[in-house]
Amino acid sequence: MKGIYFINDQIRLNGLSKEESFKLQEQSILPYIQKHNIKVIKLNPYQLYDYYTIPHALLHDLKKHRNDLDCFIHYSPQVLEDFINSYPARWLILKSFFKKVITIDERNDLPAKFIV
Repeated sequence: MKGIYFINDQIRLNGLSKEESFKLQEQSILPYIQKHNIKVIKLNPYQLYDYYTIPHALLHDLKKHRNDLDCFIHYSPQVLEDFINSYPARWLILKSFFKKVITIDERNDLPAKFIV
């Protein structure tokens, strides 16, 4: 299975700092990716990280490369809420590039102990 994951590096989740929120998302998503044998795809060869932090950049790369991708993974609806509410049509287009959108259920897939 091929996929892309998104981490919001600007959000503060559950009263955590931006850095702690980033780690929470990362420590929730990466084990899921490993557990389900998802191959993370980098659409842009100049992209520094395996993940996206800007939905507009992801959408641009998806339109440009048109790869066949199985899944888009993100931590929770909250991390994409601003984008979805501000650009609902772009969200629908972004979702259409994937067979499924996976939201990590923070109640079930959190690491046993979140370490900052």
